[in-house]
Amino acid sequence: MRVAFLGTPAEAVPALEALLGAGHEVVTVVTRPDRRRGRGGRVEPSPVGQVAHRLGLEVVHRLADLDASRATLGVVVAYGALVPAALLERLPMLNVHFSLLPRWRGAAPVARAILAGDEQTGVSIMSLEPTLDTGPVHLARALEVGERTLSELSGELARLGASALLEVLADPALLAHPAPQEGQPTYAEKLTPADFRLTPALGLAQAQRVVRLERAWLEIDAERVHVLAARPASSACAPGQICAPGPVCIGVADGALELSQVRPAGRRAMAGDAWWRGRRSASRAWA
Repeated sequence: MRVAFLGTPAEAVPALEALLGAGHEVVTVVTRPDRRRGRGGRVEPSPVGQVAHRLGLEVVHRLADLDASRATLGVVVAYGALVPAALLERLPMLNVHFSLLPRWRGAAPVARAILAGDEQTGVSIMSLEPTLDTGPVHLARALEVGERTLSELSGELARLGASALLEVLADPALLAHPAPQEGQPTYAEKLTPADFRLTPALGLAQAQRVVRLERAWLEIDAERVHVLAARPASSACAPGQICAPGPVCIGVADGALELSQVRPAGRRAMAGDAWWRGRRSASRAWA
């Protein structure tokens, strides 16, 4: 099958590689434009763009470039922009979406599943429509969320989605007969810095979910401290207080978190107790 592939982040790479490994002809790769990435700020292609260049595939950045494509099908995996109706009329597309639709339509389905405490999520292979994640579903595959971090869960869903995509493409019945979505939709809004903030008002379970997003932070003495790893503390600590020395713990609404690893603003990652010993302030309150 001649495929136009639309994707941008690392989570889209397994599907691109799976298509090529299964013998499909990827005639064009559409990815978001090069931008500054990493701590050095160098302008680099997206993860999909890097792989496509390495494999010698044609890489473009505009959907309009698909007008001249020889593709008979488009495959979309976390491309990062809506595809207009006029293009979908000319080129039907499948979308690999990282949720069990209609739950978590939108931009951040994996993070929202973690924050909501969902026990299960998965992937849906759907026919793309101009509206947001509303298309009929060809195949869905479920996955237990467990205690996985955002990157761990995203990686597993990426691999599961690649496998499900090939299953649909290999089965004429699955490809030809998608089923309408059933159930009450929920929407995975894009996350903001506030979604990653730890506060004393959070319950212990919710605070752990925020840490699993891998961008958690708290504020102490007007300084932002990133929390890279944490676990439930074995000792009590009042909400809004920091308990140290020994294991450094922060008190939340119904328990305490032990800060295993942190990264203060502008510094390297370090153990929580090392950070605490190096502080100049004696304050034990956090917000």
